[in-house]
Amino acid sequence: MRPATDAQTVLHTLQQRLDRPPEQGFTAAALEARAVLLRESADVLSDPERRQAYEAELMALDTEDGALTPGLDVPPSREMGALLLLWEAGLAIDAFDAARRCLQPPQAPALGSHREADLTLLAGEACRMGARELQGRRQFERAAQLLQEGITLMRRTGRQPEQQRQMEHDLADLLPFRVLDLLRRDLSATDERAEGLNLLEMLVERRGGLEGDGDPALPRKDFQDFFKQIRHYLTVQEQVDLFSRWASGNATTPGSATAEFLACLALTASGFAQRKPERIAAAQLRLEASGQPGLQPFLACQHLLLGRVATAEACFSQGADPALRAWAAEHGSEPLAQLCAYCCDWLRRDVLAGYRDIEIDPDLEAYFADRDVQAYVEQLDRRQNRELQGRSHAGAEAMSAAPLTTAPVLDSLASRGTAASSEDPMRWPDPLEPAADPASLPLESSDPFRTATTTPARSSAAPRPRRAPLGAAGWKALPGWGRMAAAAVLVSAFVAAGLAGMMALRPLSPASPDKQPKPGVGATSTSPPPADTPAKSPPAAKPQPARAAGPVPLTSAEPDESQLRALLEAWLQTKAAALDGRTPAIPPADLARERLVRELAAELRRNRARGVSREQVTTEIQGLRIDTRTPRRIAAAVDIRYSDTALDAQGKVVDRTPATNFRNLYIFGREGEVWKVVGFRPLS
Repeated sequence: MRPATDAQTVLHTLQQRLDRPPEQGFTAAALEARAVLLRESADVLSDPERRQAYEAELMALDTEDGALTPGLDVPPSREMGALLLLWEAGLAIDAFDAARRCLQPPQAPALGSHREADLTLLAGEACRMGARELQGRRQFERAAQLLQEGITLMRRTGRQPEQQRQMEHDLADLLPFRVLDLLRRDLSATDERAEGLNLLEMLVERRGGLEGDGDPALPRKDFQDFFKQIRHYLTVQEQVDLFSRWASGNATTPGSATAEFLACLALTASGFAQRKPERIAAAQLRLEASGQPGLQPFLACQHLLLGRVATAEACFSQGADPALRAWAAEHGSEPLAQLCAYCCDWLRRDVLAGYRDIEIDPDLEAYFADRDVQAYVEQLDRRQNRELQGRSHAGAEAMSAAPLTTAPVLDSLASRGTAASSEDPMRWPDPLEPAADPASLPLESSDPFRTATTTPARSSAAPRPRRAPLGAAGWKALPGWGRMAAAAVLVSAFVAAGLAGMMALRPLSPASPDKQPKPGVGATSTSPPPADTPAKSPPAAKPQPARAAGPVPLTSAEPDESQLRALLEAWLQTKAAALDGRTPAIPPADLARERLVRELAAELRRNRARGVSREQVTTEIQGLRIDTRTPRRIAAAVDIRYSDTALDAQGKVVDRTPATNFRNLYIFGREGEVWKVVGFRPLS
């Protein structure tokens, strides 16, 4: 009743309530107790004095800061009537809890009594109503728990079997919603998520497998929509485990070809995201063993990610239908470039989508630049070399004396502010050459970046040859592993023709031959001579410390663009100083994450291995704009003008990169209170 309701309205409402008692089958004693309470309430509300006193007590309770709750003292003889009114008022969960307490010792009524029958009936009705209310609030697991409590109560009393069956039916219908409720919780809620996974397996088993249709409450179309939604709440490892079990089947559920395919996709996603090629290899073997038709394009992508270029091209050529061939032709003129384009699209559309813990771009360059991936593929190369050597005894001695020219395919170019190789992209590993021990490369004890965990990448000791445009003849001359990496770069549109060793950057515009780069803030003091001018040997000089740039360390909670620019300039100066043989003014570890420092150390070792004593690098930041910002991560688009000159011990020019403009997306991360350079990728 509203406070302004008059006495006549109160009496009219009373009569309506008396004329419309609950029809669920309550005893006459329960309904009479309800009627008595309704009349007493009407007497209070229709008497002005008693009503004023009642409302004054309610207002007094409101001033107690919520410490007290309004209530009524009801004698035991009218307790059932009060519970009925509570249930009718929409407080179903409260009514269920009260009825359940009344059915438990020492308040439990006599078995077979009218009171026991009324309390059991009320508890069942209130339980189902409360569960529907919780479902409306999307609290599906709480609704299921309430139904389970009600079912347990019905079984204990042995009454209301029909009501018990209805609650069991309601609980069964809740199963997919419970799975969704539990799995969408935070990953730290391990117990709840484990229960959600168990319920998901129960749901699939109830259907008769992933392809089954034995659940009339959830038709196939609804289940497919549900499963697409639920996958996004599962981690990649959870999907690998679940799909692998469903693929094998058990005594009650047959094996699932769909689950086997999804398990292979999850393994591939895990291997690509975590840079674990062995997982991709396991997925490829399982996919081949499944014998399902139409998998050749997918197998081609997996072979490509494992460095098996010839096999990948053959699979793609055999399995691609005319529509796919036409699509691939629009994305490249060379077969391998087409395959790489399809692989990127496949990773983005089918492999990397649908996992809670994977947010990664299908970047083939970054994948091939990873040291674990390079080590895995080089191991395959060495295995192939040994097999080839065993079949060709005549050239065994010559091959064993030849140095390996393996360059990391998309190696990280730490000294140039990009993920790229320091080797000529026309200089690819020869699979017929034997593998050399990585530890055999020189590593001077005076190397300021030497760390116990750094394994130098192998490269040819010969200077890099001058590059020619990569035409059809040049493409076919590349070994398979080199062609794969070259295609990955071409597909990503990050190769600049004539740009020595910068495979992961795309030039904004070619440098004019009559213009030379102007060193700016963050540029090294040495500029390379023009391309048409004979190189002069630089005078021998003792290494000098590099000049520091900007405030370091950067500890501002919200650094602006000028502060980030100063940090990036300091990092570029540090790399340039190290490559030029000078001692950096700031330790690299104070400016960048450990991975970038290791890559810089590896670049120094590769330079020495190929006979480069100094590498004079000129960089100029021409613009920096913050793209995205979070409390611990900032991404900024940076325009850079870059050039370099590589010199041997006699000061002779080994290689030169002309001045060129690039645009990168640099990532800055906060370690504790200090901001550092985390990584970068080219921007188209």
